[in-house]
Amino acid sequence: MSGALFPRPRAVVAPGAVHVPGWLTPDRQRQLVVACREWARGPVPIRHTVLPGGGVMSVQTVCVGWHWQPYRYTRTADDVNGRPVAPFPDWLLDLGRAAVADAYDDPAAGARYSPDTALINFYDGDARMGMHQDKDEHSGAPVVSLSVGDSCVFRFGNTADRNRPYSDVELASGDLFVFGGPSRFAYHGVPKVLPGTGDPGTGLSVGRLNLTLRETGLS
Repeated sequence: MSGALFPRPRAVVAPGAVHVPGWLTPDRQRQLVVACREWARGPVPIRHTVLPGGGVMSVQTVCVGWHWQPYRYTRTADDVNGRPVAPFPDWLLDLGRAAVADAYDDPAAGARYSPDTALINFYDGDARMGMHQDKDEHSGAPVVSLSVGDSCVFRFGNTADRNRPYSDVELASGDLFVFGGPSRFAYHGVPKVLPGTGDPGTGLSVGRLNLTLRETGLS
């Protein structure tokens, strides 16, 4: 709502880390919600991931292309129901390439980008994501993050540890965040979701969807 009155400029949060507000059109956001709902039904259903120490993540996750389980990728969801994950669709590949090209203002970088997996995280109003690195991939290609629904506080840190320095960025519905290059292995997390800030016109009446596209580097 406030975005119409006070436009949010794109920002380079750190070298290689770019925030592009309002990158997804309303139609594209609705399409993503429909697709995520379909993936959430299976063949591997959305779930709260159980960590090796017995902890349970507060976000709910479903994957396409490759299945992520702490801390590796597999083609079958051995920690859920043993079934192969849904395939990674060509239209999502195209969306990822467009995201990298636009974030870096570099069509060649977009053309080189070949994501083969997406992790879809659903946050209710109480869900959080602790500071972590995306380092289970065998590739240094950028990570593309797309947000739909409620806004959140996205904490983007340094590559050394979970502590300061870090920047808190508000990610709203439709926002794009890409991190690669020197920031590819920066710690990041979501300390807070802002309930009631999403637009029901997306088809998501409550909560936040986050899609992260990645190159696994696996064959």
